[in-house]
Amino acid sequence: MTELPTPEQLPPLVEQVIRRRMPNAERATIVEWHRAEHGFGAETYLLALDGVEGTDDPLGLVFRRPPTAPMFPDYDLRRQFLVMKRLAATDIPAPTVRWMDTDPTDVGSAYLLMDLIPGGRTPSDSPPYHLEGMYVDAAPADRTRMWWGCIDTMARLHRLDPAALRLDALRLHRFGTGPVEQAVNYLDFAVHWAAPQVPPTIERALTWLRDHCYDPDHVTLCWGDSRLSNVLYGADYSVLGALDWEIGYLGDHEADLAWLLLTDWVSSEYLSIPRLPGTPSREETIARYKAATGWPVRQLRFNEILGAVLMALALLRIQVVLGIGDLSAVAVARLDPLLSEGP
Repeated sequence: MTELPTPEQLPPLVEQVIRRRMPNAERATIVEWHRAEHGFGAETYLLALDGVEGTDDPLGLVFRRPPTAPMFPDYDLRRQFLVMKRLAATDIPAPTVRWMDTDPTDVGSAYLLMDLIPGGRTPSDSPPYHLEGMYVDAAPADRTRMWWGCIDTMARLHRLDPAALRLDALRLHRFGTGPVEQAVNYLDFAVHWAAPQVPPTIERALTWLRDHCYDPDHVTLCWGDSRLSNVLYGADYSVLGALDWEIGYLGDHEADLAWLLLTDWVSSEYLSIPRLPGTPSREETIARYKAATGWPVRQLRFNEILGAVLMALALLRIQVVLGIGDLSAVAVARLDPLLSEGP
């Protein structure tokens, strides 16, 4: 198997492809190149391209290739490319994709190229945003604006018509008939792919999910990774971009709401870090989402369990890839009380 080009070897290869494929860029040069600061899902590099005809300033671009150790057994750039391409005609501010190439001839692997959304920042993942970064530095009213910006973007996404966007390819057909059954069976498959030994609580959660599958009221495009740190905010804390569509799928919209609540819990209560003033409560968040969509929230517990298993999948995969101890304790800590609530 041919070795992938190293990060240092990539810029001249990418530059040659851009010169050949991008209009008015025959003599363009890459003047900046660095890896994105966070994310295990893919190798993502930010670059500045100088010398594009008709532009005075360097053009910001994003290059992404599959990871050498993927977090999911079916990692495919085409999924995120399709989602972002379809969202271009909507009011969801996803990045603009230039092109994708699955032929490894040019840069050693499949890749996609998209525009960088300039001028924005995201709340911190690590350290948690309730402890450090732009969310800490913001005034309480601005934290509220960031939070509602994420919720409102999510709600607008869910109100889109997946059929009109031609997104049927996102269905997980081989994992069952309905979208909830498909999500559960996929996670069962993926968790056991990720790690040779799965903690008993995760196994119990998968059994519970299989026993409680349901037909959702609405099947929507789900973001899959709906959290504050995947929203790009401007200087006035308005939403500039919605990022990371690697696991976009068709399913129950409540899964995205549950994921936001879960990731905030991980960033605060789980670590005994107080939620910062201005951060809306769980109850306020649910009420805002219901008002924004016009839909009830009926299956939040199910989707929080589903989200905790998804988190366990990523953590189990990381611990196996890095050869370190059990990382799934955070997922188990959320699952234990959820599974103890009764039927």
